[in-house]
Amino acid sequence: MEITKATIFFFDMDGTLINTNVANFLSYKAALSIVTGKDISFMSYNPMERFNRSRLKSLFPSLTESDYERIIREKEMCYKNYLSETTIVKENVEVLLKYSATHKMVLVTNCRKERALETLSYHGLTDKFTNLFYRYTTLVTQKINKYQKAINLLGISPKNIIVFENEESEIADAMEAGIKIINPQILL
Repeated sequence: MEITKATIFFFDMDGTLINTNVANFLSYKAALSIVTGKDISFMSYNPMERFNRSRLKSLFPSLTESDYERIIREKEMCYKNYLSETTIVKENVEVLLKYSATHKMVLVTNCRKERALETLSYHGLTDKFTNLFYRYTTLVTQKINKYQKAINLLGISPKNIIVFENEESEIADAMEAGIKIINPQILL
C-alpha cells in the first residue's frame, strides 16, 4: 500500500475515532428516566454492545412510538453532558493527525450532525476534516451506504480511498462501494 497525493482518508467516528459507547449509554439512560419518569437504575452498561435504538425497543417493548421518539430526541440533548466519558482511539487519531495537513480527510458517520460536531470539537478534531458526512435526521427508516453516498457526492474514485471503520456491516458497505483498503495497520 502506497500513500500518494491522491489518497483520501475516510473515517467513521463512533468506535473508530472516538469511543462513545459509555456516553451513548448514559445519554439513553438519562433520556429514559426523563421521558418515562421511572427508576431505571437497574440498567447497567455492557461494554460488549453498543446501546442503540433496537436495544431500547427490545428492553422496553411497551413504549409507545411517541415515547420512543421522545427518548431519542432527549438522548441527543443529554449527550453533551457525557462528553467527558468519551475517549479517542489513539492509533486512528494519530493517523488523522499525521496526514490531515497533506491529505483530504473525510468524516463519514451515521451519527447526527450536532452530536458529531460536539464530539469532534470536544476532542479538538473538527478542523482536521475537509468534508463531514453524517445522518441528517434523528429517526432512520432505511439503511444508506454512507460510503457510496460520500463517494458520489465528492465525485471521487474508491481506488484512492483508505477507510477506517469498526463495524462489520459498515466495512461490508465500504467494500461494496469499491473501497479496497480498510483499516490498514502500517500508516504510522
